Amino acid sequence: MSASGGPLLARLVQGGPGAAAAPLLPGLLIAGLIALASRFVADHYGAPAMLLALLFGIALNFLAAEPRSRPGIDFGSRQLLRLGVALLGVRIGAEILEQLGWQTVTLVVAGVLATIAFGLGVSRLFGFRYRFAFLSAGAVAICGASAAMAIAAILPRDERSEERLIFTVVGVTLLSTLAMIVYPVLGAAIGFDDRTNGIFIGATVHDVAQVVGAGYSVSEETGDIATFVKLLRVVMLAPVVLCAALAIRLLAQPVAPDGRRPPLIPAFVAGFLALAVLQLAGLLPGAVTALATDASRWLLLAAIASVGLKTVPKNILDVGLPAVGLIVAETVFLALFVGIGLVAFGIASP
Repeated sequence: MSASGGPLLARLVQGGPGAAAAPLLPGLLIAGLIALASRFVADHYGAPAMLLALLFGIALNFLAAEPRSRPGIDFGSRQLLRLGVALLGVRIGAEILEQLGWQTVTLVVAGVLATIAFGLGVSRLFGFRYRFAFLSAGAVAICGASAAMAIAAILPRDERSEERLIFTVVGVTLLSTLAMIVYPVLGAAIGFDDRTNGIFIGATVHDVAQVVGAGYSVSEETGDIATFVKLLRVVMLAPVVLCAALAIRLLAQPVAPDGRRPPLIPAFVAGFLALAVLQLAGLLPGAVTALATDASRWLLLAAIASVGLKTVPKNILDVGLPAVGLIVAETVFLALFVGIGLVAFGIASP
């Protein structure tokens, strides 16, 4: 029995889902252990679990260089993050939608468009033309690395296309990680309440992972609002890319498709909105909501840990100063635009 059962079991695992999951296990276990440690420290000492997961991950970033752990860490920073954010849709109740209002939606849309216009307008001062300007400004304005990849897919390609994309992804990720730590403190120093701080974080931090980490490091309410505001920005990716693609086809050479292009509306955003609609309609049982909420918390902790594991602060030294200056300028512009807009629209007190 054992002589034949062993090889049979091995063949079943080899040909089944276990074969695909096996390479991911080392990295996912590392991220899971960091998530557990972060939750333990947070529960016993009151520190924010998300911030702890990020810092623990950064401290152990050398593990991401290991070939055995890298696939799982990459998976955690992307797929687990998207699933965790999608499940957050069950936490979007009518009270959060009522708190946002048309002023917040207008401010978010205006912030995206103004930041892209600003990047295109000042790019010549930094020695760049429209390609890098649109790529970097779109990444800052919308959703970081995901927006950069979507925009890169429609830009006319040349010998520096990959270089521009890689730098933009590295730059916005590092700035977003810094913003995750600084912006909650900045919002508190300005005097923003939890609701206003959530709007500020969601409307200014580049990547979804860091928005989630920054928001929930302040409070549950701030995290919920920051995530929803951030996803309003992500939804802007579709019209921005569509309009840009039409403009490029009219003003530049047609873009030949090379491989699969990213979807205009990511699946995790559609999942988030679908769950939010079901929750608002009262179609989700309480048990399902509770399970999805707990699963989302753990998935996001593991995802934040994975993001930290992939973050190497010294990478910023490998990029040119003019490119750094442009992305920093776009980031500062967006923060100032949103901060002033919060006061101008009466969302925050001056």
